[in-house]
This record gives sequence, structure tokens and C-alpha cells, in this order.
Amino acid sequence: MTIELNNRRYCSDLSLDLNNQTVELAGWVDTIRDHGQLLFMHLRDRSGVVQLVFNPEDNKDLHHQAEQLRSEYCVALKGIVIERDDEAKNPHVPTGMLEVHVSDLILYNKAKTPPFLISEKSVAEDEHQDFNVDEDLRLTYRYLDLRRHSMQHNMITRHKIMREIRNYLDEKGFIDIETPVLTKSTPEGARDYLVPSRHHDNCFYALPQSPQMFKQLLMVSGLDKYYQIVKCFRDEDLRPNRQPEFTQLDLEASFIDETYIYSLLEPLVERVFKLAGKSLQGPFPHITYEDAMNRYGNDHPDLRFDMTMVDVTDLLKNVNYKIFNTIANNNGAIKGIKVSNKASEMSKNMLQEELAKKVVPKFGGKGMTWMKVIDGKLESNIVQFFSEQEQADLIHALEATDNDVLLFVADTNKALVNDVLGRLRLYVGQKWGFIDHSKIAACWVTDFPMFELKDNRLNSMHHPFTQPDDSFMRAQTTDDFLAVNSRAYDLVINGEEIGGGSIRIHDSDTQAKIFQTLGMTDDDIKQKFGFFVEALTYGTPPHGGLALGMDRLVSMVLDTASIREVIAFPKNRVAFCPLTQAPSNVGNQQLDELKLSCVKNV
Repeated sequence: MTIELNNRRYCSDLSLDLNNQTVELAGWVDTIRDHGQLLFMHLRDRSGVVQLVFNPEDNKDLHHQAEQLRSEYCVALKGIVIERDDEAKNPHVPTGMLEVHVSDLILYNKAKTPPFLISEKSVAEDEHQDFNVDEDLRLTYRYLDLRRHSMQHNMITRHKIMREIRNYLDEKGFIDIETPVLTKSTPEGARDYLVPSRHHDNCFYALPQSPQMFKQLLMVSGLDKYYQIVKCFRDEDLRPNRQPEFTQLDLEASFIDETYIYSLLEPLVERVFKLAGKSLQGPFPHITYEDAMNRYGNDHPDLRFDMTMVDVTDLLKNVNYKIFNTIANNNGAIKGIKVSNKASEMSKNMLQEELAKKVVPKFGGKGMTWMKVIDGKLESNIVQFFSEQEQADLIHALEATDNDVLLFVADTNKALVNDVLGRLRLYVGQKWGFIDHSKIAACWVTDFPMFELKDNRLNSMHHPFTQPDDSFMRAQTTDDFLAVNSRAYDLVINGEEIGGGSIRIHDSDTQAKIFQTLGMTDDDIKQKFGFFVEALTYGTPPHGGLALGMDRLVSMVLDTASIREVIAFPKNRVAFCPLTQAPSNVGNQQLDELKLSCVKNV
């Protein structure tokens, strides 16, 4: 038998244009249906599936050979493309109009029974059917999980997105340059992953959290448009949708300002979503950090629905409701959101017992107040403490109409009010169907504070290479520094931060003062960043850039529940790889060579 695999076609290449022509295919047996005489199978490759037919009347020995096949056996074959009878055509499968009548077959390898079903034939025909397999089991056998059509679609789409990005940036004159993976530890953000050096005693490399300093050094070098699709590493606290290693699009350009970044990134993001048939149209709105916090309760606002937070503190300074009165007159905040047209659905018991007593405390709040608008007036268990004017002012401030529900959170801690009500906004938006999941809402969040206070000391809000506004050089007190804004910007889509960047510091004096403001001594600066500050003294151009989280972006484009669905070999929720059992112990010989020893748990 001769099967010339150099002429092999993918399943998706087959169409009725090839009717009555001989083709050669290779892949895995997907499903088998034995109809007594005729034997039907689906062959699967990375492009899809096609139906095979084995007829004993044509070749009895071949039919007998095919009867020995099982799911996931690896095969190659030759056969003739035949149009199916009308009653046998399957509109749910791209190749459902045809079948391949097999004339030759090679079995390359048998397969054990897999630990879970790989075929997605039934899922393809029933879009409501889910794939419910324990994730750790999937990750243990990831090489089998990746055979599934949906996972192959994810990987191929990820490839197409990366290709689109490279083509776009090439068109824009950017140069793809690799930066080191073994670098210097500068633990100013998350924890570094450290790599011990065998040749330099008691010294360590760090895996990069970002190529930040290297890409800025490339701007010093005159390579004025750099990009890289790069692996980064952060030893962060565990969260469900984070990975210890992740991929980002990293880019930097010289002689630019913020508007260049916006005009560069918006068409690129539009093109990425278009690959999945989704429409996203710029220009994206701009929201300052202060407005985002005050109106949405966070710096990554979900703009797929309204329900913005409204400050009503000044309206209630004389209210007879003691809790509100005390908060309003002690520099606190009272804020509300309007839940449109849900008064009939949100019962008093649900508002009081579920939202006020369970949900809001879970978000860190002390409580919640609610009111309903009925026949133009407010109704609630505390409305008697509000004058008619105060009630009218609340209705006007929140632009409420009949059958709306008003939810209020109050506290002397203004930041807590923003946080709790922002979380409540998202909870209500999700539970009562205000979020349009078919919508893609992007925005830029700008004017971030340069510094924030942590453990009673100043820290960078983004990173210490971000350009501060002009007030920085005049700042002296802690309050002065906290009032300084930066030239940083985040790209937010559907309530998730997809990427962020800034215009950078390009002179050594400003950079040194930033480090000093962060409490670093001259020795600290020299040890950690001396080479970088030195580089800034050699005619560094103004420059800026941005990094996009590719795992998050691809996951959003594909509507997957987790970024692990778009990474070929991810770690699980506790940063462990069930497939390779990493991280794992290493032998004493390796430790001895590195002059390391492990501390035993007591």
C-alpha cells in the first residue's frame, strides 16, 4: 500500500470541489459507528473532523482491519471523497456534506483508553453541552486535553492573534528585539523568581517581571521603536486567574507622547477582536483615575452597563437619620447607585436580609440602606427620617423614576465606600442582568497618582520609572507627594485591566529624586539601579510604552472562563503543574554545586 503523506490534506481542506477525487489524510480516530455492514468513523486532526466509510464489499480485509481500530488510535489513510446522500448530510459539521470512502489504511499507534472523553462530536451538535472534567485531571493529561477541538481552536486563535500583532507592529516600523531572561533582581514590585549562579558564589539572577529597564535602555540606544512578545515571571500571591509565568506584548517608542500610544493601540486591539468576529470601535473613552474611583469604585471600570455611583453626602448633612447625619458631618461619604426598574423584583426581605446583611459585609461594608421609588415617592423602612425635600433631592440626584431601587453605602472612610459600593454595583449588575455580555467596552484610565501610601511609607503606584507631573519637583511633604499625578495609563476592557504603561522619566536627576522619595539611599540606588541612572546621562530621548497581558486578552477574545484555557501548559490555581509535578525537589548533588541547602520544615 502507498500513502504519500507529502500530499496529505487536513480535514477542513475537503469540500465537494474534490468530489470523486482521491485524498490522503492523517490523524486520530474520533468516534466509531458500526452499522453491521458499513463501518463509519470520524477522523480528527487539528482542523476538524471528517467522516470515513469502510465497506466490506469493496475490501473485506480493509474492513476487518478497520474493525480493530479504537478511539485515539493514530492512523493515515487514502480514500475517495464522495458527496453524502441528502438524508445523511450533517449541517453541524463543516465537512458534513461529504465522506471519504477509504481504500488504504496505516495504523501508526494504538492508544490506551484516555482518562476523559476527547471527542467533541456531541458538543458540536449541542452548544449547551458542557465539558465537565476536573481541571487538575485535564492538566495531568494536558497533551490529551489539547487534542480536543475547542482547545486546538484556542491555541490556533492565539497564534493568529500573535501573528496579527507582529504584522501590525512591523507595518508601524517596530523592531522585535529580545531582552535577557536571566537578569538582576530589583524587587520593587512583586517578588522575583531567583536563579542561583553556579559560577558566582552566593549570587542570584532573577527572572524578569518585565523587560522594563532593558526596553528603556533600547531607547537610549537609538532603536526608537521596540516590541517583544515576551514571557514574564512574578512570584505573586495565588489568585484564580493568575499564572507565575505569563506572556505580554511589550513595546516602547521614542519622541512620543500619550496620544501616540492611544492611536497605536486602539486599531491593534480592534484588529485582534475582529479575528474572532467581534466589533470594537475606537476612539476609546478616557476616564481619570479619580473619576473611575468615584463613579465606579475601582480603577478598572466595567462600562458595559451604567449604574454609576453618585455622591449624596452634601444633600444629607441635616438629615434626621442619625447614621447618615454623623457620617456626613465627619468628613465621611454617602453614595448611592440606581437599580433601574427592579423594585417589583427586589423584595424588602431580599434587600434587607441578603444584600444588607450578607453581601455588603462580605465586601467589607458595615451595612447598606435601600429605598424604592413608588408613585414618585421613596419607600423604605427609614424613609420617615428624610424630609420631603431630601427625598426629592435623592430622586433628582440619582435620576430615579418609578420602580427604581436606590442602594446606599455610607462610612467615614471614603475609600471604603467607593470599594464596597463598586463591588455591590458589579454584583447587582451581574445578578440582575444589567451587564451586556455581547458588548465590548474599552477605555483608557489616566492620571494615576504617582505615589500611594503603604505601611506608612511612599510607594510607586505603577513603577518608579513613570514620569510624574510638573508638581513633583516642588513637592516636599508626604501630602505633596500623594497629590502628584503621573503620566500613566491603563487599557481596560469589560472591567479588566488588559494592559498599562506610561511616559517614562528620561533625565537622571528626576529619576534619582524618585528613588530618594521612595526612601532609597544613594547606596541602594547605586546597587540596584546605578547602571540605569548612568545610562540616562547619555542623551536619553523622551519615550514611553505599554505592555498588554496576552493571556488575558486572548481569553477575553475567546470568552473563556480562565486564562488557563488559552495557555498550552499552564500551572493550576496553586501554581503547580500536575503534568510535570513542578515545582519539585532536586537532588543533593545539584544543591551542593550551587552551594545551597534546604531548610527542613519544623
